[in-house]
Amino acid sequence: MNFQAIRVIFLREMARFYRTIMESLISPVISTSLYFVVFGAAIGSRIETVDGVTYGAFIVPGLIMLTVVTQSVSNASFAIHFPKFIGSIYELLSAPVSYIEIVIGYVGAAAVKSILIGLVILATAYLFVDLPIAHPFAMFALLAVTSFSFSLFGFIIGIWAKDFQQLQLIPLLVLTPLIFLGGSFYSVDMLPGIWRTIALFNPVVYLMSVFRWSFFDTADVPIAASLLAIAAFTALCLATVWWIFRTGWRIRQ
Repeated sequence: MNFQAIRVIFLREMARFYRTIMESLISPVISTSLYFVVFGAAIGSRIETVDGVTYGAFIVPGLIMLTVVTQSVSNASFAIHFPKFIGSIYELLSAPVSYIEIVIGYVGAAAVKSILIGLVILATAYLFVDLPIAHPFAMFALLAVTSFSFSLFGFIIGIWAKDFQQLQLIPLLVLTPLIFLGGSFYSVDMLPGIWRTIALFNPVVYLMSVFRWSFFDTADVPIAASLLAIAAFTALCLATVWWIFRTGWRIRQ
């Protein structure tokens, strides 16, 4: 394993994050504050509690996942798509660096950025609500796994996209609706019978449920089912990345 190569790729990607750190950190703080004003104050005044938790606190895990998922996909997809777009990826592929080291460098940097942003949102939430964390270690582990798995997904999108317009296609048309319909701001148990059944086909529901469990010790779906869904998604992303580098799909074309 060429740790020096991983370090160079990782630090280069983190340096891009540091150059825009004010925008990267202030933006989620402002967005979180706005969500609390709109959802926490306006809707929270009508919905006092959900599953015994105040609505303002209830939406915090959803806000964190909403930002972490979108940031992970965005950071990883742009990081690999830009060198592919300008042609510098061929220099990287011709260097004595394995595909595993390339993936660890890019995906690791994107995941770390998302974790930092998630923690900033968590800290911001404490300015508005009293937020318990029933399982802090599980919460951080789930945050890290989510950041890693969706950074892998973003890496795949970055390879797949032929231009910057395609780069935004899946996040806007597929991922964002799934997140908002995945129980970010409501409990799936609040839905009528048929709609709850339909919602269970949304994979984001399982992610939201287990992450909310780490805060409030309650979940909409069984914890084992959620962990299985996350593991299956991560394994699928890893298999797809392996296949991409094995065949050279959209890289050598």
